[in-house]
Amino acid sequence: MSALPLLARRCRQTLLPLLTAALLSSSFGRPQPAAPPAILVFSKTAGFHHNSIPAGLAALQQLGQAHRFRVDTTSDNSRFTPEQLRTYRAVVFLNTTQDVLTDPQQQAFEAYIRAGNGFVGIHAAADTEYDWPWYNGLVGAYFLSHPQVQTATVRRTSARHAATAHLPAAWPRTDEWYNFKSLAPGLTVLATLDETTYSGGTNGPTHPFAWYHAYDGGRAFYTAGGHTPESYREPLFLQHLLGGIRYAMGK
Repeated sequence: MSALPLLARRCRQTLLPLLTAALLSSSFGRPQPAAPPAILVFSKTAGFHHNSIPAGLAALQQLGQAHRFRVDTTSDNSRFTPEQLRTYRAVVFLNTTQDVLTDPQQQAFEAYIRAGNGFVGIHAAADTEYDWPWYNGLVGAYFLSHPQVQTATVRRTSARHAATAHLPAAWPRTDEWYNFKSLAPGLTVLATLDETTYSGGTNGPTHPFAWYHAYDGGRAFYTAGGHTPESYREPLFLQHLLGGIRYAMGK
């Protein structure tokens, strides 16, 4: 046998494993981009069903795409297990109403918040789970009543939070304005509702509209806005929601 073919075969036997190893190393040893953080938007209703929910879901998904976080949406309460919840940095209750979680699901959600995660409540999240005192503490207040949809003025009380830093001191807008009961202690109110600018308010001069607080190891943000589909096309309101979501995610 000629020496040249033999030499070529030996080179292939020696070099092929080295080339293969180098290719595998370059493919798998290279740092992979981190997965974007994720939130879960939950919109199950057992009472009144807001026709603005589809608009809210679409708006939150667009916020996620624009600001690099994943938004999963569901009205299925079976997602409230320890295994599924741990993949999310925050859970948003979007116009949920009445009893939406079973006892085991409530326990899973409590453990999720205690692990340092976040909650965002939008509008009818305050009209949810009246027989769950822990949830009352988390959302910060329960819904009591509301007048008809009308224009009112929201007054910013803090410009230091991402949910309100962009807002004008006086923010006129149209929505369904909630009156509240069972206000939890320790809330930091970010904006109030000026009852002199509309009819039907019952919470007085410090009528809360949006707030946040640390709660049971986690974080919670709530806004009373978001009844109307038009809310989710308002740039100021969308930035308000984004700031609340970022706070809840721990950003």
